[in-house]
Amino acid sequence: MKHSAFLLLLLASSLHAEVKLPALFSEGMVLQQTQLVRVWGTADAGEPVKVTFGEQTHSTVTDPDGKWSLTLNPMNANAEPADFVVAGKNTITLKNVLVGEVWICSGQSNMQWTVKQAGKAPEEIAAANHPQIRMFNVERIPNMTPQADCKGAWKEATSASVGDFSAVGYFFGRHLHRVLKVPVGLINTSWGGTRVEAWTSRESLEERPCAKEMLADWKDYVSKYDGPKAQADYDKQKADWQAQVKKVEEENARLPADQKKPKPPAPRPAEDPAKTPHHPSVLYNGMVAPLVPYAVKGAIWYQGESNQRRAFQYQELLPTMINDWRKQWADPFSFYIVQLANFGNNHPVATEPGVPDTWAELQEAQTLTAQTLDKCGIAIINDIGEQNDIHPKNKQEVGRRLALWALANDYGKSGTEYCGPLYLSSVVQKDKIRVQFTHTGSGLKTRDGGEPKCFQITGADQKWVWAKAKIEGSEVIVWSEAVPEPVGVRYAWASWPVDANLINAEGLPASCFRTDDFVPSTLGVVSPFKENVPAKPAQVKP
Repeated sequence: MKHSAFLLLLLASSLHAEVKLPALFSEGMVLQQTQLVRVWGTADAGEPVKVTFGEQTHSTVTDPDGKWSLTLNPMNANAEPADFVVAGKNTITLKNVLVGEVWICSGQSNMQWTVKQAGKAPEEIAAANHPQIRMFNVERIPNMTPQADCKGAWKEATSASVGDFSAVGYFFGRHLHRVLKVPVGLINTSWGGTRVEAWTSRESLEERPCAKEMLADWKDYVSKYDGPKAQADYDKQKADWQAQVKKVEEENARLPADQKKPKPPAPRPAEDPAKTPHHPSVLYNGMVAPLVPYAVKGAIWYQGESNQRRAFQYQELLPTMINDWRKQWADPFSFYIVQLANFGNNHPVATEPGVPDTWAELQEAQTLTAQTLDKCGIAIINDIGEQNDIHPKNKQEVGRRLALWALANDYGKSGTEYCGPLYLSSVVQKDKIRVQFTHTGSGLKTRDGGEPKCFQITGADQKWVWAKAKIEGSEVIVWSEAVPEPVGVRYAWASWPVDANLINAEGLPASCFRTDDFVPSTLGVVSPFKENVPAKPAQVKP
């Protein structure tokens, strides 16, 4: 018996003594060019570790906890596969390693959406033959504490592998690869239906006043969670909801199209605190922390649908997450945001101006973040959405528009305008409002060649009306005979802005915007437990 115990002890000691690397450091990886590259892992305490790659060799010794790290000198892009060797008491040889550009691809379902789910999937998969594009899918595992490692493996972008990778990520990386002609590494860490706070560290959330109530509500929820009771409550809520939906459908069958009522929102299943991906910080802990501090050029982000009912809070939550990631990496890397696509949002098409719209408020929050933070950008896609599908299939164009930002700002290869028109300022001139923009490119125009549409205007009484508009150079003049003393203009201020047609000459669409400072409908909604409340009517900010 003592002999068996001694053998087990020897085995455990032997296993611990092996030099080990996190999953990111594996065969087929791409290392970031022209930057210091951190390498880390575990081994026995006090064990010498040596890393050799190309002409570089660096050595270190593990700390008392068995952790080690070292830094490789900056390297130029190299598409020639090389061995990456880590040696301690054992030796690990990673083959087929390249040097190029590395990007994180993160967000919720529209980033998770795979190539095989995108438009023209059969053709895209058949044409995929890019051995210098490498893809790493982080396995979706939430955790209540920050993790040192994740599950995943690097794969070359071929017909056998791209179908299961993020479509936005792949098309973004493919466009970069075609222009830069260097290897590209893509790390996909995304999960459908998730909220921005789940991707943010607890430390950073606790520093933000806007998250105080949300964190307190989650703490209360966890302490009171009763699985069987929660399921019974959900079953009752679902039955009640189904009855309400049936009633609305019966009423809508007798109403004209412009008077149909929206279906009530479906109840959400009870969230098991031990399994949910929605608890604050659990996706940062399980799916981002393990990536730190792997050297990257930047990140692309497609998320916000699940935060739309707290859109005003998102103005603070999204910058908090971006700054959090940059702090964790100790690197203010580039961060490019996909503005939510146009989407019917399960509501009838808006025929009256001035209707509160949480979708537009979320789009505004995304745009404000991109305009406020350094090295941030916004890919506007309010022209490629689908009315009845929250997941637009044209992920090729989403990836391309993100790549335009990176090529212009990170690689000095703009060549043309890389963003659609963004609101800059406005001036009231008697009965008209003159609106100025950035990113007008070679000039403003409309997609259909007609007059600009989807503008609305109001006076101090906040009675919005549809407005007339015309383009003058790089500005738009907006007015209505019904509003002799205007104070505010809005454009494409709806989840499904049917007639929005303002673009620049390069064909990139203008973002939705508002010039007014009226209180948004989502002001004060700061917790997912309290977001199923009717939108507040717009008010003048006190």
